[in-house]
Amino acid sequence: MSAPTRTEPVSVPVPVLSYSPVVLPVPGRPVDLHVRVTAPASGTGLPVILLSHGHGPSHHLSSLHGYAPLADAWAAEGFAVLQPTHLTSRTLSHLVADARGAPDFWRSRAEDMTHVLDRLDVIERTVPQLAGRLDHSRIALAGHSYGGFTAALLLGAGLHDPDTGTVVHLAEPRITAGVLLAPPGRGGDAYNGPMAKQWPIIGAVDFSTMTTPALVVVGDQDDPRHFTDLGPAWHADPYTLAPAPKTLLTLFGAEHGLGGIAGYDAAETTDENPERVAALTRLTAAYLRTRLHPGDPAWPTACEALAAAPEPVGRIEAK
Repeated sequence: MSAPTRTEPVSVPVPVLSYSPVVLPVPGRPVDLHVRVTAPASGTGLPVILLSHGHGPSHHLSSLHGYAPLADAWAAEGFAVLQPTHLTSRTLSHLVADARGAPDFWRSRAEDMTHVLDRLDVIERTVPQLAGRLDHSRIALAGHSYGGFTAALLLGAGLHDPDTGTVVHLAEPRITAGVLLAPPGRGGDAYNGPMAKQWPIIGAVDFSTMTTPALVVVGDQDDPRHFTDLGPAWHADPYTLAPAPKTLLTLFGAEHGLGGIAGYDAAETTDENPERVAALTRLTAAYLRTRLHPGDPAWPTACEALAAAPEPVGRIEAK
């Protein structure tokens, strides 16, 4: 099988710098917020991508130490990638098991991103060679799996709080574009798998108010049978049920790991495919570049290249 067609030419490798942890004390949080920053070694006016991790059996992938295939590639594309360790991380389980909001920490995960944005100046001063290089006006958010759930809330989706019965909105207006990677879908009668009763918060999201522009990325072999019997299409609900403008990228042959985005050579990746990951990072970078810089042709150019490819890595829909 030939490799997926590239969306743009690749030249010499771009050096990137990674620094961690940036420690941000947060009043009331049971542990300090730790953040990894990955950015190109040169350049100014860098747009920011906040990256929300998911769960997983590996100890450190669900933390600032995970998702290097995404962070490295996006940094090489000219973005500064900021990765917090959420309280759901396996690395913190022994410290926060009895903390308020455990074990889901759905509100805390979203609030972590707001704390990071509030302290961008601190992050710039802390990370060597980063001061004055971030564009604080161009902020995007990406999240994988449960990170996609977190991203949906910050992009405007509502959540039916199981404790109060009220609808909670945690939209962050500074975030102007999003990428949801293999996110959870709808609740209600569709949320009928064996995990639904154990993890009801996943089915509590209302996508009808998720108004921020977003790209939803799904795998056509990502079968969430533990949550629903709807099959892979369930992961596309944030596209289907949210208002425009939204875009859907369906990756052919991809399972929940989307080729291995959570970490290099992660044993639990069931569909390891470096070419797929490379195509995904190029396409998502192109989408965000055009969203954050209106008029930039990166995304339409990438879409045209994908449509013209003899063996495309996936297909794109938009509304």
